[in-house]
Amino acid sequence: MRKRNGKDEASKPIGVFDSGVGGLTVVRQIQTILPQESTVYFGDTARVPYGPKSDRLVRRFALQNSRFLIGHGVKAIVIACNTASSVALDHVQRHVGVPVLGVIEPGVKAAVRVTQRGKIGVIGTVGTVESEAYQRAIRSWGNNFEVFGQACPLFVPLAEEGWLNRRPTYLIAEEYLTPLKQSGIDTLILGCTHYPLLKPVISEVMGSDIELIDSAEATARELRSLLDERNMLSGRSEEPSRAFFVSDVPHRFLEVAERFLGETLGRVERVDIETIEE
Repeated sequence: MRKRNGKDEASKPIGVFDSGVGGLTVVRQIQTILPQESTVYFGDTARVPYGPKSDRLVRRFALQNSRFLIGHGVKAIVIACNTASSVALDHVQRHVGVPVLGVIEPGVKAAVRVTQRGKIGVIGTVGTVESEAYQRAIRSWGNNFEVFGQACPLFVPLAEEGWLNRRPTYLIAEEYLTPLKQSGIDTLILGCTHYPLLKPVISEVMGSDIELIDSAEATARELRSLLDERNMLSGRSEEPSRAFFVSDVPHRFLEVAERFLGETLGRVERVDIETIEE
């Protein structure tokens, strides 16, 4: 049953945060799948990366980031960071008064739905793969799934540097992905928000028989379903607004972000996130 919400509530923006720039692939998918929705993005560039940090610290960061977005009147929050999604999603959901979605479960649900043989691969950063967050989430759907994880740490700098169609990128992708291909998987989750930029390379290396699951796209589709269920989809006719905030070095963020979004951002504002109470 749908929940009733006022028109003003539905017209509020969607908040998205990440430890850096990668979460902009989620924003890009939101703009594609939910083009009428406004967004507020926060990249915690002063404290990136989250992966090596303790769970306690990541939960504190995630709640501060969420409080910041709440202060900008968002109607829902997407945690576009795999580390924060794995260790802080429940914590944030308990402490804020809007729907909160991570990036792990949507990608897992999409993979479980399309796999034919139950053999699913997951690629991500070293921290994401070693945390086994995706592996646990997949196995929670049943015992019929085999999960194969592969860390691809060089994919992040390649994406940020714009090395999307160069020979070294293909060679690195072959080195990382060949063992997964040989394992017999039929589905591969791109378990890092940077990786959609490398999708053409990954697809070429893996071949057409292996289904790629873009966790950014899956998250945007899950968000659409969630907002629709709660009667919170925007019905605006005017151009949606986009706001971008970072905790450090806006000019560097701009250089990389425009590649991730495929458009000019305009203004990016720096904020002191440490002043936000948990």
